[in-house]
Amino acid sequence: MIKKITLLVLLLISFSTFAQLNGPVGHLTIFSEDGDKFTLILNGEVINDVPQTNLRVEDLNQPYYNAKIRFEDKSLMDISKNNLMLTDVDGIFSDVTYKIKRDKNNKTKMKLNYFSSIPVRPDFIPPSNVHVIHYGQPRPVVAVQQTVGSVSQTTTTTTTQTGGASVGVGVNVGGVNMGVTINDTMGGGAVTQTTTTTTTNVGGTHAVDYEEPVRGCNGRTCMTSGNFNTALATIKKQSFEDTRLKTAKQVITANCLNVDQIIQIANTFNFEDNKLEFAKYAYDYCIEPRNYFKLNGIFSFSSNVDELSDYVQSRQ
Repeated sequence: MIKKITLLVLLLISFSTFAQLNGPVGHLTIFSEDGDKFTLILNGEVINDVPQTNLRVEDLNQPYYNAKIRFEDKSLMDISKNNLMLTDVDGIFSDVTYKIKRDKNNKTKMKLNYFSSIPVRPDFIPPSNVHVIHYGQPRPVVAVQQTVGSVSQTTTTTTTQTGGASVGVGVNVGGVNMGVTINDTMGGGAVTQTTTTTTTNVGGTHAVDYEEPVRGCNGRTCMTSGNFNTALATIKKQSFEDTRLKTAKQVITANCLNVDQIIQIANTFNFEDNKLEFAKYAYDYCIEPRNYFKLNGIFSFSSNVDELSDYVQSRQ
């Protein structure tokens, strides 16, 4: 009898350990209000190999993280934030969003501010313009191709995290064999990077007889007409212009738009100052930056046209 009780306790401990390893997780999204590309470091671990403007990290199993953000633009100051929280006041993991913005008094000083929080949803689908990384899983392949003279080189880097202990427990209770295998992939392990460089002789000179179109918003597609019409209706419902402007910015922060969609939103504002502010903000989220000149038609004053044109040139 004592032996059976001991085995049962062992089985319960095994299941308890399994539950801890596959317990609740939170998700973290960080986006740059001004489109500054950044690299995120959590507890000393680099999360994204390629700098992003809108980054989502899923399946984080700690309630707090020490975060550091480094910017691709070296003139911008790094951000360090201790105890970045992924749970609500009751300690329940959440889907948390933080926003990076520039200090009003010092344009090189950056701030990381809390933006929003929602309950974790297993069926949540991130917007198309968000770069998603699943924590603890192999990061995506990074391929860089460059051509020097007649030689083309492609460098491919794959980052893989492995390790953790594998625990197998076999228990016989009442003549029934029960086996539990636990793979601990959250407690650390080794991180392996494999870099492969392929060199190809393409031969002679290479003539280009067409111009590759320039795509903005990281080459992603714009909102579907259905989603856009819903967003536009929500913006129009706001009674005050300031609220309407904030809502419009919130919409495009999570989505890409084409020029016509941007014009439709801009025309919901009565004051030209708000139209100009929105037009500037929306530029980084436009999939067709070459056609941004079409927004000149929404302004009545030439000074606003000139200011938008100068802004677009500064962003190119």
